[in-house]
Amino acid sequence: MPRLFLTLLLLLLAPAWAGAEEKPEATFYKQPSCGCCDGHADHLRANGYKVTVVETSNMSLIKKKHGVSQEFEGCHTIVIGGYVVEGHVPAAIIDKLLKERPAIRGISLPGMPDGSPGMSGTKKEPFVVYELSGSGKVFATE
Repeated sequence: MPRLFLTLLLLLLAPAWAGAEEKPEATFYKQPSCGCCDGHADHLRANGYKVTVVETSNMSLIKKKHGVSQEFEGCHTIVIGGYVVEGHVPAAIIDKLLKERPAIRGISLPGMPDGSPGMSGTKKEPFVVYELSGSGKVFATE
């Protein structure tokens, strides 16, 4: 009986990370010479993601393949957990996407906003991240 009690107590007191699911691997498509992309990949790694970088000089083909329209294009394209993440989207917003699992193709932070993960400069306004769903609805703001 004491052994059973001890086992139950250990299960109740186990740290929150025990049994936590690992974050899915990210396939990160970028131009070979892009340093800000490397910075964003490092940001994702620092936030627990395993990132595999695939360098390509034909980003247009990657974006077309994953249904990223020109208005939502960012610097690079990430495929993660069945979603497309376009541009310098902060890891916290990717976490939100993967936790909520909405019925959308993915999300985008268009362009290369100053102060976004991997970009130099200072954040000048909130980052607006859009759904890649055809509606262009705002997914999150940070």
